[in-house]
Amino acid sequence: MEGRLADRTYLVTGAASGIGTEICRRFVAEGARVVVADLQVEQGEATAKELGDTARFVRMDVSREADVAAGVDFAVAEFGALDGLVSNAGFVGAVGPIASIDVATWSRTIEVLLGGVFLGTKHAARVMVPRGQGVIVNMASTAALLGGRGAHAYSAAKAGVVGLTRSVAGELAPQGIRVNAIAPGTIMTPLIDGVMEGLGSSGFDHDALEEALRQDSPLRRAGRPEDVAAAAAYLVSDDARFVTGHVLVVDAGQTSAPTTAPLVATAAGQIGLR
Repeated sequence: MEGRLADRTYLVTGAASGIGTEICRRFVAEGARVVVADLQVEQGEATAKELGDTARFVRMDVSREADVAAGVDFAVAEFGALDGLVSNAGFVGAVGPIASIDVATWSRTIEVLLGGVFLGTKHAARVMVPRGQGVIVNMASTAALLGGRGAHAYSAAKAGVVGLTRSVAGELAPQGIRVNAIAPGTIMTPLIDGVMEGLGSSGFDHDALEEALRQDSPLRRAGRPEDVAAAAAYLVSDDARFVTGHVLVVDAGQTSAPTTAPLVATAAGQIGLR
């Protein structure tokens, strides 16, 4: 649907690879300008270059308020306004049995996955409220909706993202700003590719795990970054103008009809890839 996002500017965090990059590609294909925000400078700059003249890169650590504020201001300075934010940055974080997780690692996980969404929402609202318009999309996870589909800290943080999204949606709706979340299931990204490589020595390989993910899916297909990008493009577009405070689950039916295979449970769920 070319042109649906024409003449609009979106800031996407965690945009140097995986889902974030694909969201930027989809937005640009639909006519948008994008700011690629990430800690990975070389990869982020390459992504912005690939996207062309309507893209810019800004280095951002989403857990640092100064970085987030500067990134939002950069988007406004470069393109004149900020029409939308997609808070996508994240990492696996603390893993392991609850009795073995150290407080510092737990806190860092929450700081990035939930604190980063808070800071993005805060500073996006700062520039959107005076204009009386805007849209915010936060990346949650099916780990926020069902137990056992992610590491403990990851699941807790993503559940917090869902709560924050719904709470802020109520505050900002009267001011013309929509706030929604996406809850992806397991998506084939560089993150999960790295996990597959690590599991290779235990007898698992890329094709075997991808096949297990297909079997885990009621639709019998593995999720792709493009699937999440399509959901994001819908939520930031006028097609979703009557949608706010919603969590859009993009998981091929995994949460409505769970069929988790043992391989998926060990290779994906336990380390927070949902």
